Amino acid sequence: MTCVIVTHEMGFARKVSDRVLFIDGGVIAESGTPEEIFDHPKNPRTQEFLAQVL
Repeated sequence: MTCVIVTHEMGFARKVSDRVLFIDGGVIAESGTPEEIFDHPKNPRTQEFLAQVL
């Protein structure tokens, strides 16, 4: 079963997700597991966003 959830609540996204997409300006900037995205983001825009909200 697949469920798509759109949220700015990063704690919730990390807890319930198998896969996370970071979308910036309507474009997928980064995609991966919660561990990849939250612990080791590669995209500078993802890094900037997470630094502000976490």
